[in-house]
Amino acid sequence: MTPKRAGWTAGAAAAVLVAAGGITYAVAGDDGASRVPSADSADAGFARDMSVHHQQAVEMSYIVRDRTDDEEVRRLAYDIAQTQANQRGMMIGWLDLWGLPKVSSDPPMSWMGMGGAPSAGEGSLMPGMATDAEMEKLGTLNGKRAEVFYLQLMTEHHKGGVHMAQGCVEKCTVGVEKRLADGMVASQESEIRLMADLLAERGGKPRM
Repeated sequence: MTPKRAGWTAGAAAAVLVAAGGITYAVAGDDGASRVPSADSADAGFARDMSVHHQQAVEMSYIVRDRTDDEEVRRLAYDIAQTQANQRGMMIGWLDLWGLPKVSSDPPMSWMGMGGAPSAGEGSLMPGMATDAEMEKLGTLNGKRAEVFYLQLMTEHHKGGVHMAQGCVEKCTVGVEKRLADGMVASQESEIRLMADLLAERGGKPRM
């Protein structure tokens, strides 16, 4: 891994982890503290849906770390897993703080007006998410084939995540949550560009 790439991934992960405690605490005193979001609000919907979206990214990243010895991909996967697990914890914490349920009877993405969005298949609950079959396939691959497939899946995953985070930036009302969503857009778009380079180096390209 080049020094530039190593510095970027390590720096990005460290920044998120250092800020996490402050963001989690800040929401209690944020401008949304006196106006607890409703269960059907964009704030609650984003926290619920992105938590599910992030969980799959964490699972996918730990799968590929066991399927390759490539340090670049392993480091990227570890950074994604740590960052998104941390963010997921914050969002679940906010739902607890607001006294709101972590699940909803409404279809995913309803808060964005996309409750009827078509699924890519079983397990793909929201745009960008991998299907159960794709997750199973990832667990059977090794080496460069695992790296390429992971990078393709995660690129699609990030694109779906960016779209959802942009929705929160537009619709959420709790300031600290909007700022987290805005940071997700910036970091995941940067990782999409990085993954395009990693794919090209391995003779692959994004699937979409």
